[in-house]
Amino acid sequence: MEMNIALLPGDGIGPEVIAQAVKVVKAVGNKFGHTIHFEEAPVGATAIDLTGDPYPDATHEVCLRADAVLFGAIGDPKYDNDPKSKVRPEQGLLRMRQKLGLFANVRPTFTFPSLIHKSPLKLERVEGVDFVFFRELTGGVYFGEPRGRNEQGTKAFDTNVYSKEEITRLARMGFEAAQKRKKLLTCVDKANVLATSRLWRETVQELAPEYPDVKVEYEFVDAVAMRLIQWPKAYDVLITENLFGDILTDEASVISGSMGLMPSASLGTENKLFEPIHGSYPQAAGKDIANPLATVLSAAMMFDYAFGLKAEAQTITDVVNKSLAEGVVTEDIAEGGKAYKTSEVGDWLAENV
Repeated sequence: MEMNIALLPGDGIGPEVIAQAVKVVKAVGNKFGHTIHFEEAPVGATAIDLTGDPYPDATHEVCLRADAVLFGAIGDPKYDNDPKSKVRPEQGLLRMRQKLGLFANVRPTFTFPSLIHKSPLKLERVEGVDFVFFRELTGGVYFGEPRGRNEQGTKAFDTNVYSKEEITRLARMGFEAAQKRKKLLTCVDKANVLATSRLWRETVQELAPEYPDVKVEYEFVDAVAMRLIQWPKAYDVLITENLFGDILTDEASVISGSMGLMPSASLGTENKLFEPIHGSYPQAAGKDIANPLATVLSAAMMFDYAFGLKAEAQTITDVVNKSLAEGVVTEDIAEGGKAYKTSEVGDWLAENV
């Protein structure tokens, strides 16, 4: 198969972890006989420094030409520490999602046998955890209008807006995933307070009869936030809106023991993007110490979700598990053992594919 992959390394540790994913993708391509072309483009603070725009038109064109996008991370302290800055890296991330139509963020949470002791939860609660969030990504309060402040600057407002169409397309993805898994779907909302959440619940209730083999549960977001810690094995597929999903998926990510281990996919009708869920970690940028495994596992999701190549995806998952079992890891999870450099982990993974 011939594949065109856009590379958006972004800021901070983004370029370093993307470089390791590229090594692994090339090794998989060689192993399975695929021809893979890469095209790189700037995004985030890097793009602002180059062009003044966090998501330039030229970068968008690169993404449109690609079969899939591998994305690193966005963010820079010089913008984080200036809340009045009119141009921010995160604006590029939101615009990228919107322009590419990436309406569904898929975030799995699972554990690694060799690292399960690093989870902040007790072994009996976390062993065997395997669930996935489908987060709506291009609607809700992050995109709603109007937004802003009053003339005096003493009040601020954001608008949370959802349409039935936006909810339906995300929910259908969740139902279809549930059919392939444990046939359990949880709709996460705040229907006792928010009008948008009542529309979410009503829409899911209307769709449910089309998927009679799937059991549907409805839970308030605050209850889910607690149960993710108390009994995470109670969940399989969860669907929710943008803001709730943003918070809950970060909470879920630490169940595995490290945010540097969880991959994600952002899917649209035409375009597909894959990224680690961690941030740009600017303190580690350029030090060759960042954990690349989440980005490498995002490449595994790319082979699966973008190309339907499950054997290639499993090959990457297997080699990551092997690296964890054999202790070929970066300092964040080395636990007193030898800490490998980011680039050394990438080399080892590629050689062992």
